[in-house]
Amino acid sequence: MDKSKLEIKVGLFVLIGLVLLAVALIQFSKGTSLFSGTYPLRLHAVNVGGLKQRAGVLLAGVEVGSVSEIKLADDGKSVTIVLSIYKNYPIYSDARFVIEQAGFLGDEFVSVIPTKNLGEVLTNNAMVECQEPFNLQEVARSTAGFVQRIDETAKKLDDSVSDLRRVVLNGQTLTNFATTIGNTRTFTEQALGAVNDINALVATNTAQVSLAVSNAVRFSEELKNLAGAAGALITTNGAVISTAVQNVKYSTEVLKKMMDNLQAGQGVAGTLLQNNQLAGNVQVVASNLVIATSNLNRLGLWGILWSHHPADTNAAALHNSRNPNY
Repeated sequence: MDKSKLEIKVGLFVLIGLVLLAVALIQFSKGTSLFSGTYPLRLHAVNVGGLKQRAGVLLAGVEVGSVSEIKLADDGKSVTIVLSIYKNYPIYSDARFVIEQAGFLGDEFVSVIPTKNLGEVLTNNAMVECQEPFNLQEVARSTAGFVQRIDETAKKLDDSVSDLRRVVLNGQTLTNFATTIGNTRTFTEQALGAVNDINALVATNTAQVSLAVSNAVRFSEELKNLAGAAGALITTNGAVISTAVQNVKYSTEVLKKMMDNLQAGQGVAGTLLQNNQLAGNVQVVASNLVIATSNLNRLGLWGILWSHHPADTNAAALHNSRNPNY
């Protein structure tokens, strides 16, 4: 065999061995072997942050696969992450997928957080949702905005305090406030003096106050007894009171009926009111009765019977002339 051909074969053999050794080292560094099968899973995420291909996939902290592909979704607004999971590690559908970071500045990886393992086992190309990673820059921007809002709020508060000091805490307001405090103190002292006077008055008139209270209590008791007696009277004479009320009601109805008849001209009184001639006769009779009673009081019965004075004769003639029916 030619020496050059032998060297080529040896070099090729060494190269293939080095390649296989490198692949084996890479696989062994990831805890896998060349003969372990995998199945793909597809993750849907809004943002993958700094996640790269061949990043690890950890299930409860144990590496169970790697990221084989990261590509932009068809809508251009999200990302699809293809995972290669070792077949001897089943993942259930109720597990949560989160992109996390190893340490503060470490590499990112896909963390699979199992829950109760009650769902179905994920199969080839199953699509699941993935929570986006913690974005420090976004938090910094949000914090900056929050700090800016706090600064604006502090500035507004400072302006409000300045306005309050200018409008409320000026010299005139403070003077009025001091005057009000002084007036309040004077009023308090006067009120305290009045209370002391009332206490002294009560202390010096304790007997009278006690007597007044006793009289008030006795009066209230008597009033209560009176109310009880009135209640008992009404209870025992309820039938009589009811009868009296019915009688009053009946009398009112009779009186109303009489007044209606009187207005309508019915009965003697109604006839007198409606008949003018009869009313005039009644007036003449009343006048004659007045004259007769006057003569009776002045002359007496025998004087009227035996008197022949002209004045009486004239009075009788006057009476007869007033009464055409006489």
